[in-house]
Amino acid sequence: MPGLITMDDLTNEEIISLLDDAERLLPVARGTQYLPLLQGKILGNLFFEPSTRTRMSFETAMKRLGGDVVNLGDVKNSSVVKGETLFDTIQMVDGYTDIIAMRHPRQGAAQYACDSATVPILNGGDGAGNHPTQTMLDLFTIRQAHGTLENLNIVLAGDLRYGRTVHSLSHALTRFGCEVTFASPSSLSMPQEIISDLRSEGAKITETDDLLSHISTADVIYMTRIQKERFPDESEYAKVAGAYKLHARDLADAKAEMIIMHPLPRVNEIDPTVDKTRHARYFEQAFNGVVARMALMCWLLGVTIPSDIKSDGGGA
Repeated sequence: MPGLITMDDLTNEEIISLLDDAERLLPVARGTQYLPLLQGKILGNLFFEPSTRTRMSFETAMKRLGGDVVNLGDVKNSSVVKGETLFDTIQMVDGYTDIIAMRHPRQGAAQYACDSATVPILNGGDGAGNHPTQTMLDLFTIRQAHGTLENLNIVLAGDLRYGRTVHSLSHALTRFGCEVTFASPSSLSMPQEIISDLRSEGAKITETDDLLSHISTADVIYMTRIQKERFPDESEYAKVAGAYKLHARDLADAKAEMIIMHPLPRVNEIDPTVDKTRHARYFEQAFNGVVARMALMCWLLGVTIPSDIKSDGGGA
């Protein structure tokens, strides 16, 4: 069954079409228009790792479109603790639902689930692997701010080694001709296999440990959290914790239209002084998860989004 496991599952044309669909769904996501396109459909939320935004935005997206949601809930209260395999869990939920959103700590688990299921699987993050639905909301946010995805200068900063959001996003951005700068401590640099793949496709990549010197030329700065839970050795985490922190004073030479994004949760990578600047887009970015996931669920379930939805003209 088709699903969305990595961004390779989408062509550039499909990405643009889905972003157009998401744009039309904004008034539905805001609750100013009710459009029960998925009435009678059930989403299964299988989150084997903690999640706030991804899980809640999937749930909101389905309910705003008139559908329903069943949640795995706390893994400690599920049959997983009794030894139930992922295959058996998928087989069971497959019978209850029309589509499944899944997050799992093991890289490759989403593809395994997709191969095991008869309903579409949306990868909500598989370990340090991929997070394509996050990439779609990120692309939506970037296009919302700049009117295009083409030929932008993007800085991805922080934990690039374990950050599945930036793994998926870097592939998507370079497909649209963006120039990408990877800013990270050496121990958290983007995996070389990803850099090799991007360069083999003609992408222009810069690697640095100096974030501040690239602010003035950036169209987007995408900050990420140093992920303590991904480190096998806590002493190694301590060496890089707090490696980068953006303050409002760092943005004096930034382009007026430059935006700062973050997949959230933030810990200390972005000082609260940045929140009140024109550049901060991370909370709008989180809201955009609803429209992006609405569009994806409709697409995978074969539901056409009307072209005549009236815009409410509001902001996120």
